[in-house]
Amino acid sequence: QAQLVESGGGLVEAGGSLTLSCAASGWSFSLYAMGWFRQAPGKEREFVALIGSGGNTDYADSVKGRFTISRDNAKNTVALEMNRLKVEDTAVYLCARGNYASRMPTNYDLWGQGTQVTVSS
Repeated sequence: QAQLVESGGGLVEAGGSLTLSCAASGWSFSLYAMGWFRQAPGKEREFVALIGSGGNTDYADSVKGRFTISRDNAKNTVALEMNRLKVEDTAVYLCARGNYASRMPTNYDLWGQGTQVTVSS
């Protein structure tokens, strides 16, 4: 069945780096936009980055210049490279499938289970 599985989360010190990966299966990955979102305890789900089916990208202002999203259609994966991490980046990170490139979570119809990223000071 259609699914998304994230990996790569963990504990890192502020200023460090992590790369998250999301593996897709059971559907035509290359036809869809892909997004990364995050959710911290007690907060709403927040847009982080997206990459369209054509490779166009968009980033939240809070991560622009620090995070890079990429996709590999041959491997059905989307990655989020995170550099110069801050304590406020701590959250569960989720990847999602979108019918088109959008910052709105409601435009995404398939979600992974999430991977925890914790940034210590």
